[in-house]
Amino acid sequence: MRRKRYAIEDLRQAIDCLPVETRVAMLRGVRANDIIVGAYTTRDGGVCPMLAAHRCGGRTSLISFAHTWDRFTQAKRVRRATEREVRILVAHLEASLLAEGLPELEEAIADHRDGLERNAAEHGRIRRRLRHAGVYERALAIVEAERDRLAAEAERERELVTAGRR
Repeated sequence: MRRKRYAIEDLRQAIDCLPVETRVAMLRGVRANDIIVGAYTTRDGGVCPMLAAHRCGGRTSLISFAHTWDRFTQAKRVRRATEREVRILVAHLEASLLAEGLPELEEAIADHRDGLERNAAEHGRIRRRLRHAGVYERALAIVEAERDRLAAEAERERELVTAGRR
C-alpha cells in the first residue's frame, strides 16, 4: 500500500535539491524580504522564496521548489506567508545546511543568530534542538567568529567612509 505524501516532506526534499549557495541565499532573502505565496512577486514588495534567494545571490531557477512551496502553503490566491510558514521554511533550510556540514553554513548560522536575538523564545527551542544534536557549541563558536569578523569589516568600512570625507 502506498503511503500518503505530505507537503512538508516534499518541501524538505525540494530544499535539499537546491544548491548550497541557493539555500544560504534563500535564508538571507527570507529574513530580508516580505515572503508571499501563490505568486512570484506583488506590487507592494512581497516576493516568493526563490526570488528572495535570487536577490541575495542564489542564481538558481527551480520551478519544482516554487510549486512545492505553494502546495505546502495551500496557496489558493496571492497572499503574504504566515509567520509559521516562514519559520518552517527557515527551520528546514537551516536543517538542510546543518546536514551538509559545509563552511557556507557559517553565514547561514550568523544570519539565523541575528534573527534569534530578536526572538529569545525561538532561540531556546533552536538551542535545545542543536544541543540535542550535539552541535550547539560548535555552531555557537562559528556564529561568534562570524559576528566578530562582520564587526571588524563594518569598522573598516566606517573608517574608509570617514577617511573619504576628509
